[in-house]
Amino acid sequence: MDFKDKVVIVTGGTRGIGLETVKTFYKHNATVILFGSKKETVEECINNLKEEGIIVNGYYPNLNNYEEVNNIMKKIYDKYGHIDVLINNVGVSDNKKIEDVSSSDFLKIMNININSMFNTSKSVIPYMKKQKSGVILTASSMVSIYGQPSGVGYPASKSAVNGLTKSLARELAPFNIRVNAVAPGIIKTDMLKNLSEDIIKPLIDNIPLGRIGLPSDIANAYLFLASDMASYITGVILQVDGCARN
Repeated sequence: MDFKDKVVIVTGGTRGIGLETVKTFYKHNATVILFGSKKETVEECINNLKEEGIIVNGYYPNLNNYEEVNNIMKKIYDKYGHIDVLINNVGVSDNKKIEDVSSSDFLKIMNININSMFNTSKSVIPYMKKQKSGVILTASSMVSIYGQPSGVGYPASKSAVNGLTKSLARELAPFNIRVNAVAPGIIKTDMLKNLSEDIIKPLIDNIPLGRIGLPSDIANAYLFLASDMASYITGVILQVDGCARN
């Protein structure tokens, strides 16, 4: 579980699960680079982490712009000579009934949750192929498997994440690049604020472990899947949900 001399990129790394993932990999000696949506939030996050004794670098590319993402990845590769782990953690949820969802609302969710993953993954794969090693991890969700009562765009996007994960795992296995996803259950993050109590409570009642998950539960799953301990695992959608079932 030692990531010394490993370069790890975490998108959506300024808060919630992403921020906890940044901290977790740093504690395991990785060189961590976080991506955020805005210059201000990235700089604020880096400064706050510095006060905790955590030194990371950060960028704020538009993840829906492949050329912009590709330029940043090249800059990172040129600086360090390798990119070892990409964690596609950025994401957005929704709980609107379908009659209240506009086409632009739906497209926004798809862009953030799946198109960004496509762009970041596509831009690092040539470097990982050159290295003949690498790990790509992505945030899925348990709703990609079970659906949810409202907010159809979110589970649809996460189902697409699962498909892309499994396909890339097959395509990239000959190059020793592993591709997996983590499907969180109910996790204590800001994203919970977008879900109403009548959606959350029945889900919690259905969790045998009887609690909401913590960001550290997901960060540790990422850590395991990125490590050599998971060297024979690829194409997996790992459910981290307290055994939640629909």
